[in-house]
Amino acid sequence: MDLRLPRLRRPRPRRALAAAAAVVVLAGAGTWTAVASDDAPEVRRADRVMATGDGVRIDTSFFTAGPEGRRPAVLLGHGFGGSKEDVRAQAEDLARDGYAVLTWSARGFGRSTGKIGLNDPEGEVADVSRLVDWLAARPEVRLDKDGDPRVGMAGNSYGGAIALLGAGYDDRIDAVAPAITYFDLAEALFPDGVFKKLWAGAFVTSGGGCARFEPELCAMYERVAESGVPDARARALLEARSPAAVADRIDVPTLLMQGQTDSLFPLGQADAAARAIRANGAPVGVDWLAGGHDGGDPETDRLHERVRAWFDRYLKGDESADTGPAFRVTRTGGVDSTDGRAQLRGASADAYPGLHSGTRTVELTGREQRFANPAGANPPAVSALPGIGGSGGLSQLSSLGIGVSLDFPGQHARFESAPVTRDLRVTGSPAVTVRVRSTSDDAVLFAKVYDVGPDGRQQVLPSQLVTPVRVEDARAGKDVELTLPAVDHEVRKGHRLRLVLASTDLAYASPAAPATYTVSLKSGLTVPTAPGVTTAEAPLPAWVVWLPVAGAVTALALLLTGRRRTAAPAPDPDLADVPLQITGLSKRYARSADRYAVRDLSFRVDKGQVLGLLGPNGAGKTTTLRMLMGLIKPDDGEIRVFGHAVRPGAPVLSRVGAFVEGAGFLPHLSGRENLELYWAATGRPPEDAHLDEALEIAGLGDALARAVRTYSQGMRQRLAIAQAMLGLPDLLILDEPTNGLDPPQIREMREVMIRYAAAGRTVIVSSHLLAEVEQSCTHLVVMDRGRLVQAGPVHDIIGSGDTLLVGTVTPVEEPLAEKVAALPGVESAVRTDEGLLVRLGADGTAPRLIAELVRLEVPVTSVGPHRRLEDAFLTLIGGSA
Repeated sequence: MDLRLPRLRRPRPRRALAAAAAVVVLAGAGTWTAVASDDAPEVRRADRVMATGDGVRIDTSFFTAGPEGRRPAVLLGHGFGGSKEDVRAQAEDLARDGYAVLTWSARGFGRSTGKIGLNDPEGEVADVSRLVDWLAARPEVRLDKDGDPRVGMAGNSYGGAIALLGAGYDDRIDAVAPAITYFDLAEALFPDGVFKKLWAGAFVTSGGGCARFEPELCAMYERVAESGVPDARARALLEARSPAAVADRIDVPTLLMQGQTDSLFPLGQADAAARAIRANGAPVGVDWLAGGHDGGDPETDRLHERVRAWFDRYLKGDESADTGPAFRVTRTGGVDSTDGRAQLRGASADAYPGLHSGTRTVELTGREQRFANPAGANPPAVSALPGIGGSGGLSQLSSLGIGVSLDFPGQHARFESAPVTRDLRVTGSPAVTVRVRSTSDDAVLFAKVYDVGPDGRQQVLPSQLVTPVRVEDARAGKDVELTLPAVDHEVRKGHRLRLVLASTDLAYASPAAPATYTVSLKSGLTVPTAPGVTTAEAPLPAWVVWLPVAGAVTALALLLTGRRRTAAPAPDPDLADVPLQITGLSKRYARSADRYAVRDLSFRVDKGQVLGLLGPNGAGKTTTLRMLMGLIKPDDGEIRVFGHAVRPGAPVLSRVGAFVEGAGFLPHLSGRENLELYWAATGRPPEDAHLDEALEIAGLGDALARAVRTYSQGMRQRLAIAQAMLGLPDLLILDEPTNGLDPPQIREMREVMIRYAAAGRTVIVSSHLLAEVEQSCTHLVVMDRGRLVQAGPVHDIIGSGDTLLVGTVTPVEEPLAEKVAALPGVESAVRTDEGLLVRLGADGTAPRLIAELVRLEVPVTSVGPHRRLEDAFLTLIGGSA
């Protein structure tokens, strides 16, 4: 079935030249090779050169697989500074999936000749039409009619922009899937009239220098870089090379995948594209991925799969292809210590909410403030640093909750909210109106919103993003409405929002002349919440746990023994929403007056937390958990669950689930029969068991019908975890739940714990696998010899170390290392194979170190804490381990 939208034929750029060049397109027979695979169809690859007719030669590769016959085609573009080889793996995968795939190196890159035109309609865009001409003549490619192949385009960044431009200029393009790209290049590099100097310089450098560009582009860059101010001619030049210039002509199914950690092409670029293309009547999908040009997880495999499904639907006409939700956003749930990557989960909506959906106003306080734009705009504030991305860069530090932005005193104003009274999810662009006055004609400000922790010291700039704004004719004062960068970020209960307006930023050009700015508030901060976006109901892993109902076990034991319950203390209404509070808890060993299993233990667990209970053998962890479940009585102290005191048989224990010291099964019964019998023994209604969910999670398949005596240890563990899930309790307790599980099953367990807590429930896990605890837990309680050693967020406990690992492109020479060691706030700097190991002094901070490294021109690729949970744990317990 043909799912293409009806379209009008439009002339293509330089159409006559394209037709004339067709006789020399891909001149020569080309070189054919085969790409082997164990099971998948063999991929055939042909390398040829296209002569454009204007002296430029374009290097191409053509991929097909499987039997002969016609199939849809895909054009794959590469990123800026790369070549066709960068997309070879994706091309081969698409070929195996039944597509004819053509890749090429854009002008000035790889083996292609010519000058870089930044997707010039008369250059790179015209080349796309020539490539489509060639596809139309191939016997492997399906045609809609003579000269019109069924073809889609995809690519990242530079390649994504050419896909959008191709759809705007050539009506034979049938579907596009651009990623982390721009819609308006002028707005991306000159946002609100401010020059994004570091990224612009990175463009020129990665392109091989100014001389490699078209002369008018080179002259434009040199002019703007020298003045620091983009002029009207510069904007017009970049606008003409932007998809926005042909926005009214892009009317094909479009999948927009944009990065959240991207100060080059932020989420607003995809928003503008989505609004324009949807207005033309075309289907649009929007996907906010975790990574971007500033680093983070690019989610390559997931996005490639979504692109394939998009093309299956709109090129192959497969109506059953799942193209995903209209809007999806990736959210993080902790950091994997083994590779530094954030643990990811998705949220989605049936309609794209835009950047201003479900707004609420957060009031800010702060008097009118004056601050300076220093002479020469130095020293500059620090936010995003192009080139210092990746999993070990600023994005990782921000994910860890470590504030890495730097604002100098006297060079910024700040306004702050009261602590938020409940968790606040910001999805979109906050906005605020301020009044600005300057001693100069124009003022340049950099607006940003921080998430500030309860102690006031920990502050995080979501995705390291700022909004620059140029305020013209500012001497008399002017009201300015600021639209802050679009983010997806959760502000936890008790945190504050802080609006900062700075006079400088390292990534941008600020006025060199000194000036004084005066700023005051004119409105509250409008925050979008996108209420239609909900946690994605992704398929649950093949087995994983929801934990058991310990209260039911206790109730059954009491029924069998005939014990009587004493009257329970009255519930505490102030703790009604607190899953667990332990106060002064103590338990002595039998027949010992002074030997304690647990002594004077106090801590609190809030909703949504995954709490890791750590300690060496004999620390009192299991004793604490058994008291929490009402299995043994404390000698002193109190345990309250949702405000109710815990004692054997307490009704509140029905809201507590636990997996402690394994589970017992009747060996002659099947797995299913054991679960059904267990739930029947609790006396609760069968519909409350959620048995189907438990069986799906167990993932035991046909083994559920077999006798448990035939199960392996790992299978028994998985069945016990499925039993633990019954009833979906609000507070889940796991004691060493990964025993008997293999690495993939352990990873699935971790993902379920994170997702379980994200739904508003709470998990407590005791484990000796510190790497697993570090990856899955949000908070820790460390015990030793029955006492509390430390409690708090994981990043606070791990991040309390004073050593940072600075990764570098090339080895650091000793003289440079000595300069770093001599910096204020640095105690030592030691060269390593990866770069530098920097130990900070008492007054040293990561943001200040980053700024100094940039000033010293250290070739930094990453900055991260050089401390694992294992290091922190051993430091806390000393020799007890």
